[in-house]
Amino acid sequence: MSFSNVFVHHVFFWLKNPGSTADRDRLVAGLKKLSKTPSIKDFHIGLPAATDRSVIDRSYAVSWMVLFRTAADQDSYQVDPIHLEFVEECSPLWSKVLIYDSIDA
Repeated sequence: MSFSNVFVHHVFFWLKNPGSTADRDRLVAGLKKLSKTPSIKDFHIGLPAATDRSVIDRSYAVSWMVLFRTAADQDSYQVDPIHLEFVEECSPLWSKVLIYDSIDA
């Protein structure tokens, strides 16, 4: 699997209620709906893996990795009504969001 010539947008979410599976499931459902945004090429919704090494951060609740064809596609996603609706509906669930954007080296 190769991720060349894409814009990677990787988002990590921390829940306000970290022990709530209902909140986690609601966020995952919101991300599945958000993933239908037309400018998204591909996506992956994940939970922390059961790995345990000093360099691994498993403190987040949910991750969402998105692939866009171009930075312009990512820009259009930011103002897409589906994205704006997701933020409005799901932002009460999270206490922190951390995003890593990357392009090919």
